[in-house]
Amino acid sequence: MENEITTPNTNTESAPKKRMLSGIQPSGDLHLGNYLGAIKNWADRVNDYECYYFMADLHTITVRQDPATLRKRSLNQLAQYIACGLDPEKNVLFLQSHVPAHAQLAWVLNCYTMFGELSRMTQFKDKSAKHKDNINAGLFTYPVLMAADILLYQADYVPVGEDQKQHVEITRDIAQRFNSIYGDVFKVPEAFIPKAGARVYGLTTPGDKMSKSIPEGCVFIMDSPDEIARKFKRAVTDSDTEHCVRFDRENKPGVANLMNIYSAITGESFEEIEREFDGMGYGAFKPKVGEAVIEHLRPIREEAERLMADKAYLNEVYKNGAERASYIANKTLRKVYKKVGFYQLP
Repeated sequence: MENEITTPNTNTESAPKKRMLSGIQPSGDLHLGNYLGAIKNWADRVNDYECYYFMADLHTITVRQDPATLRKRSLNQLAQYIACGLDPEKNVLFLQSHVPAHAQLAWVLNCYTMFGELSRMTQFKDKSAKHKDNINAGLFTYPVLMAADILLYQADYVPVGEDQKQHVEITRDIAQRFNSIYGDVFKVPEAFIPKAGARVYGLTTPGDKMSKSIPEGCVFIMDSPDEIARKFKRAVTDSDTEHCVRFDRENKPGVANLMNIYSAITGESFEEIEREFDGMGYGAFKPKVGEAVIEHLRPIREEAERLMADKAYLNEVYKNGAERASYIANKTLRKVYKKVGFYQLP
């Protein structure tokens, strides 16, 4: 799509930083796909962008959650964000439900979003198929809440994978529709598709993204070294007879996925990886990838464990993050309320 960008905008010293926003649901521990595909890149952008990253707890309840578990995960995910390199002094880190403006703007935007637009969203179709006993209205209007998340902060860019581009497209449509009626209210965001980085696939399902819903093929940041090693030893490769380490996404998706992970961790190119493991076969390659992942995640896991034990610190980060996020969000919400005609107290 023409609004996509693939490289960061380098800001001059005098120009204000562009704003970037993203979030992940606290529906389980963060995994290697979240880290390599998103969070690792988020941490690298802090000097170029004004960054807002949140725990998307409002989005999680389209699927039934155990309340105590959700509360625990919301705290633990913040610890994992910080351990992955997101400095709360340099990034605005917050919990979505701590900023009521998300839900308030979502209702207004519901009234400017067409039923047909929502019915065409592929995520609704996919999730409806998986949760046939709970096809609720929140699942249907999920993209509107996502649009509110983005538009509240007048975000310039939204880092997304290829599978999330549709959500940025509908956000742009909603913003442009609202602006066409009321003037220049929302900044129309652009999808930020990184050139590199990794779309990590499941170790047991290399045709699908790594997912918490398939834990045996999912490497979690908080997994023990033994558990990570076990998962990589059982990773799917391919059934051909050559058993060579060669990047071929179409014909050797399992090997390509392992090479992609190894490249993201070590910085080696695919050509360098092919040379390193020339003639060695999968029996040597899979444990080597596991070892690289174990050593890379070890300091992250240990720091996350330390932070999880300091609940007072995490609560303070959340409090400060909510205050900083609310300052921007409430300015946008007040403007929207005024435009649509809601009477506001002096």
